Amino acid sequence: MIVLALLFAVLGAFSNALGTAFQRKAASTVARGGGAGLLLALARRPAWAIGIAGVTGAAVFQALALVNGPMAFVQPVFILELPFALLIAVPLLRRRLPAAGWWAIGAVVAGLAVLLAAAAPVGTRDQAAMDRWIPVLALALGAMGAAVVLTRSPSSPLFRAAVLATGAAVGNALTAALMKSATGRLADAGLPAFLTAWQTYGFALTGIAALLLLENALQAGPLVASQPALTIGDAAVSLLLGVVLFEERVRTGWWLLPEAAGALLILWGVLRLTRVVPRLADVVG
Repeated sequence: MIVLALLFAVLGAFSNALGTAFQRKAASTVARGGGAGLLLALARRPAWAIGIAGVTGAAVFQALALVNGPMAFVQPVFILELPFALLIAVPLLRRRLPAAGWWAIGAVVAGLAVLLAAAAPVGTRDQAAMDRWIPVLALALGAMGAAVVLTRSPSSPLFRAAVLATGAAVGNALTAALMKSATGRLADAGLPAFLTAWQTYGFALTGIAALLLLENALQAGPLVASQPALTIGDAAVSLLLGVVLFEERVRTGWWLLPEAAGALLILWGVLRLTRVVPRLADVVG
């Protein structure tokens, strides 16, 4: 089961990277602005439709991964989205990846392997009591709302992109938690239970909200600001939600040392990747 979870998570990361690349291309052709008007403008761009197809495929792979493995294991694998995005962007830009880029990709992959091997997340639950859901929903939705409020006033593109991407990361993690619960009901009790579960409609709504935050983050500033916040934030919040909601367990004690080393290696690799190619912020544009 854990092998299937890993396979589907890797496929989801690749599909999401492909989708994000084409969304970035579409967003770069739209005049500055935000809100629902941005989505209406993007809907007329073929590149955006391709991007949405990639994101939709990622959601399917993500659901399959969450059915087969703990959330604290599945979601961090989506860190691979950034290396995939770079590997997709380089041929589209007709450039060669420098040696520093390959070292950074290696650092992300090695750091993720060390982190997951040391943490060894385990857990089989896919449901949580409402007394766990209520504070999680309040804090996560509050954080997403705060991201919008903080970027209303004039601010630097780096700040806007980072804050909006952080809000999108929280939204993605919450969507994954709701999706895990909803797909768990589908697997256990069939389609009627899935369609009558509040989590089903919850992950649809939070997914749309996270997508809107992501579109605005991609338009607000360079990828060097938005991608680290999105990638690392999603993994960190997802791991926390897996522990809080579904009582998943990770190893502690001296295992915290290699876990921290893996996390630092990932952080270094992600930050390096966003700087190794000057035109990475343009992705496919």
